Amino acid sequence: MSSSSFRVKIPRTPSEERGASAGPATAEGDDLPGTFITAMPPLAGPEVKELQVSAIHPPYAYGRISYNEQKKEYLYEVIEPQLSAHERDLVEHLKATLTQIMGPEVASMSLADKRTYIRGEVEGYLKSREMTVGPLSVERIIYYIQRDFVGYGPVDALISDPEVEDISCDGVDVPLFVFHGAFESVKSNVLFSDEDTLNSFIVSLGQRCGKAVSVSAPILDGTTPEGHRVQATYAREVTTRGASFTIRRFKERPFTPVDLITTGSASKEMIAYLWLAAEQGESLIICGGPASGKTSTLNAVALFIPPTSKIVSIEDTREVNLPHENWIPGATRSGTGDRGPDGKAAGEVDMFDLVRAALRQRPNYIIVGEVRGKETYTMFQAMATGHTTYSTMHADSVKSMVNRLENPPINTPRILLSALNNVIIQVQARTDKGVVRRIKQILEIVGFEPETNELITNTVYEWDPGTDTFVFKGHSFLFDKIMELKNLTHEEMDAEFDRRVTVLDFLARRKINDHRALWKAVTAYYKDPTGVLNILKADNAPGPVRAAGAPAPEEEA
Repeated sequence: MSSSSFRVKIPRTPSEERGASAGPATAEGDDLPGTFITAMPPLAGPEVKELQVSAIHPPYAYGRISYNEQKKEYLYEVIEPQLSAHERDLVEHLKATLTQIMGPEVASMSLADKRTYIRGEVEGYLKSREMTVGPLSVERIIYYIQRDFVGYGPVDALISDPEVEDISCDGVDVPLFVFHGAFESVKSNVLFSDEDTLNSFIVSLGQRCGKAVSVSAPILDGTTPEGHRVQATYAREVTTRGASFTIRRFKERPFTPVDLITTGSASKEMIAYLWLAAEQGESLIICGGPASGKTSTLNAVALFIPPTSKIVSIEDTREVNLPHENWIPGATRSGTGDRGPDGKAAGEVDMFDLVRAALRQRPNYIIVGEVRGKETYTMFQAMATGHTTYSTMHADSVKSMVNRLENPPINTPRILLSALNNVIIQVQARTDKGVVRRIKQILEIVGFEPETNELITNTVYEWDPGTDTFVFKGHSFLFDKIMELKNLTHEEMDAEFDRRVTVLDFLARRKINDHRALWKAVTAYYKDPTGVLNILKADNAPGPVRAAGAPAPEEEA
């Protein structure tokens, strides 16, 4: 897409179209009688190459990623409607007016209703004052008022871009950085040049999270109503460059097993193994460093949980997203006031409280977002009594996982760790393909050796970084367990495994990675594996998703 020819059109009535000339809006945003709301500005110079343009809020906001060959750096530009001085004054005036006239009933409106309400108020105000404002100016003005009242202000376009994973502000007059799914850490053209504006933005973030942030309590940890995770500091109380914030976007479409395959994070055979383990009720901990994809893998594996199972998830900030109906998502909350003798503030509900409550809800599967405290002991007790448990942990090997689990503040006896069935070690590595996420190992906890006080493990799959391939290490105790329980021969076990690999291969080739469509495919296999495989053999239907009564991939999109 060429930046020189890229413009954004606004739908116009026939009378407006007859009275309009063909001139585009200027870079300053003067309301010439043209047909464009947002003009794509030219690149900074011949050394800058445009790589991608994304429609974020068409026809108003767009994102452009470019690469400066001299500086050897990427830039994420938020392209929004350019305002004239008169339009900027109108925006500020209308924002001040709306702040005074909006009633408390607006807070309970849906997002769409709030946008409609603001549009009506702005149009009504301009009409009642008989202001002569062109239709393009009205659209630009409404965009900025909706952005600042309903959206996230200057960072609204960044938060709305599905390819942006994290947004980071390091202080006043410092460009915001984003972590982009395709280009990784990228500097943006968004910054807060005024300290008061940035402080006000931090306060508004706290209000969205239902928490207060101030000089006396300058650190904010919270979750927005949309599920975005927020960590922020207020003013210069603890960060000397000014207020700061990091927003991790909540993904409406979580990572799926097909995504793990298509991104090269795992092989089809590894996912088929995890599918069998999930169906069998094997407990699992996913270990890895920061940003290695632990939660993404957790979401993907949880899709294989049988549809009739009851699931309880427990998290500090909401990241698990499942299509299952029989699912209770739980999240911790902070308290108020001073901490008591037990170290908790009044009204505080921590991970330990939620794990203990989950055991009274008779779940088949318990998902704990991340284990880091005394709740881990209770979680392992639940494993030992037959509850299948999934969780994540910061560790880079089984040895470091065991060290963390049996030392303060977790203090779980090593003998209790034998209740765990599987461990996934996940890494973020730099290869000739760039920075990649890979499942380094899938291990089985086979037992406990009392004489040496060591866990006995078996490596099932391992990643070979030299060839970027995954190697089966020759034996799986899970297969032995399934053969014994179901009275299967080796040939029958291999055939069942191959059938699941075939299903996953089909889903990956058809790129069926929507989590609800994929879950329907898995559910269809649980109900009628032979019927699903017959459809795959025909290879002229959209596969098990259609067989389950779900729309085809084209319809789903």
